[in-house]
Amino acid sequence: MAKIAVILSGCGVYDGAEIHESVATLAALDRAGAQVTVAAPDIPQMHVVDHQRGEPAADQTRNVRVEAARIARGPVADVKDLRAADFDAVILPGGFGAAKNLCTFAVDGADCSVNPDVAAFLRAMNAGGKVIGAMCIAPALVARIFGADGGVDVTIGTDPDTAAAVEAMGARHVDCPPTGVVVDAERRVVSTPAYMNAGRIGEVFQGIDKLVATVLDLAD
Repeated sequence: MAKIAVILSGCGVYDGAEIHESVATLAALDRAGAQVTVAAPDIPQMHVVDHQRGEPAADQTRNVRVEAARIARGPVADVKDLRAADFDAVILPGGFGAAKNLCTFAVDGADCSVNPDVAAFLRAMNAGGKVIGAMCIAPALVARIFGADGGVDVTIGTDPDTAAAVEAMGARHVDCPPTGVVVDAERRVVSTPAYMNAGRIGEVFQGIDKLVATVLDLAD
């Protein structure tokens, strides 16, 4: 049974993990019989967004790990406590939280920094030959971690400005439809665009199903 870590960035597309992408990931892993550990950094969100209005909510604070537990339906591990030796792969759903809470890409673009606990775990996974899956905007933080370290092939779909920022970090961007995946076999990284350019939830689930299947195949 494959052991997979899923790192969430909160709960909600505008300030946390994208819920459809997170659920699609967890459902695909469950159907495949994988053993899943959901984790998140135990830090405050960058900000809280009123998802009805699409605007920041004044005077509100939320914790990334606590919010991630809404999706996990229970306790969520702290990323800093994860050990790469315990897992075969890690998958990062998207949502703005990946670019706001797991890294600073939403604010700093190609000059972004990655949460140190998330970066340390991904580096340890890569050093151990484990598989990394990333979707939507999450490949940007993968590009930040590995772009200057020999590069990595990833996709965020087809948006030229985001793709240029990914390549500015030393990664190689590959255009991809939402139902497809990009595989860097050498780096053992799999990515899919999901809602970066998907028009329907069905496309998101199809692409994530393919990402999960590819991750598990590489991890086998």
